[in-house]
Amino acid sequence: MRSLCPCNSGKLYADCWAPFITKDALPSTPEQLMWSRYSAFVIQDGDYLIATWHPQAGAEAWRDDITAGFRTTRWRGLPVQECAAGQNSDSGYVIFLARVYDERQRRNGFIYERSRFVRRNKRWYYVDGRHIVPGRNALYPCGSGLKYKKCCGQ
Repeated sequence: MRSLCPCNSGKLYADCWAPFITKDALPSTPEQLMWSRYSAFVIQDGDYLIATWHPQAGAEAWRDDITAGFRTTRWRGLPVQECAAGQNSDSGYVIFLARVYDERQRRNGFIYERSRFVRRNKRWYYVDGRHIVPGRNALYPCGSGLKYKKCCGQ
């Protein structure tokens, strides 16, 4: 594939996150897994998303919901705000703001989350995430300079 990567890095997809999605390489950090998962959402690769969820999550059971979301969700960007180590070298966190456009509701939205990752047998997995809800009068974390209630929280 000679197209640009959906992560908006400006790199060719083949030189960016494709090696992880095609299973030619493994992410070595939670942030790399986060970016490759975001790219998989954009290119609608449900197999990669399911394979990178922690096995105990049972993500295969959500396959239909995951693929149904592909039809109406357009991803607009993934500002990563923070990456942090966990309690040991096999755990970590990523705080991100994924911007989306919901075609069904015809409105912009976002997922603001602190995601938890673990490494098992040299492989990183997404475990779960805690949604972060900005205060009603807080500035929207996308950097628009608008308050949440005026940007996407209306």
